[in-house]
Amino acid sequence: MSNSKLFMFEKPLGMRDTLPSLYEAKQNVKNTMTAEISQWGYQFMETPTLEYYETVGEASAILDQQLFKLLDQQGHTLVLRPDMTAPIARVAASRLLNEGYPQRLAYSANVFRAQQNEAGRPAEFEQIGVECIGDRSISADAEMIALLVALLKNTGLSTFTVAIGHIGFLQEIFLDIVGNEERAATLRRYLYEKNYVGYREHVKNLSLSSIDKKRLLNLLTLRGDSSNIELAKEVLDGEAGKKAIQELEQLWTMLEAYGVTDFVKLDLNIVSHMSYYTGIVFEAYAGNIGFPIGNGGRYDKLFEKFNREKSATGFGIHLDRLLEAKGVKKAEVKIHGVLFSQERREEAIAFATSKREAGEKVILQDIAGVENVDACTASFSDVTFFLGKARKESDEA
Repeated sequence: MSNSKLFMFEKPLGMRDTLPSLYEAKQNVKNTMTAEISQWGYQFMETPTLEYYETVGEASAILDQQLFKLLDQQGHTLVLRPDMTAPIARVAASRLLNEGYPQRLAYSANVFRAQQNEAGRPAEFEQIGVECIGDRSISADAEMIALLVALLKNTGLSTFTVAIGHIGFLQEIFLDIVGNEERAATLRRYLYEKNYVGYREHVKNLSLSSIDKKRLLNLLTLRGDSSNIELAKEVLDGEAGKKAIQELEQLWTMLEAYGVTDFVKLDLNIVSHMSYYTGIVFEAYAGNIGFPIGNGGRYDKLFEKFNREKSATGFGIHLDRLLEAKGVKKAEVKIHGVLFSQERREEAIAFATSKREAGEKVILQDIAGVENVDACTASFSDVTFFLGKARKESDEA
């Protein structure tokens, strides 16, 4: 058997087909979210699927081995966009530079990240998200979290949690205690992998004072309600981390004003794989999904890669994970089937047209093109026949 035959029905690693019933469900959820995002004053935009590796590819903070690379005819290396934050930052740093800030931008797009093995991880997935560019206030961070909560509520998700942390807090505490970036990176990696057992063992084996070891171990307990802000202060020594705690206190007050604190919790162990995050970060979890269904944070350093200085914050929602958390397998689509014979074609067309104008979904089917009428009509919610020379149509449900 030739290779072309062997791969006839196969797809590249991590790629998925979306069949009509799931596509419909996805569109319904997406439409709900885009309407809400627009009501908050965010404007949707699109960027190319292909970007230059040396700009967006390197700015994206996605691991190099996860990038899909190809060459254009001039020999430049291109990438399939691995995220949307870096492309929007590119546009904001160039074409939107004189538009005035803050900019509130939104997107709905597919992104691409190569997988080493299948393991249920998609290599192409759809994200919907927002970016607020040019606002360095904590109010912008609060707006992000409040909007994320509003979106998840509007999709009908029954239970979910938005966990909030601060990259600056962890980083400053780690550097203050272990002294250099390499040792701090090791600690961060344990937390990123949520390997808390490994973190504890590593800390116990460090050549530190018992007080510093206790400070590092106490970090693991800083998860829960706002009382953890007070507990976090006990980990502080000197100035390290104080600004981050003040920002979290301000943020919590603002989230109370939005009325969303029932949906959020503090988690000062959050570490992102996105290296451009600089301040408040957050992740949304729901159902039994092991990965965040949405995440975001402040990324004030990203614009430096485009030779600009701008503050920004934003988030993205992983649409397929959201659908999985909702338990959506497929949408029940109601379609009215109209079957006709040649003699009554015009009548059937007129009937179908009137139904469509009334907002119904209608399939108009010549009965001569149907092999099995029962099988054909079984999928329709309503069926109308226009057959023979009679002027009367009969209905079947």
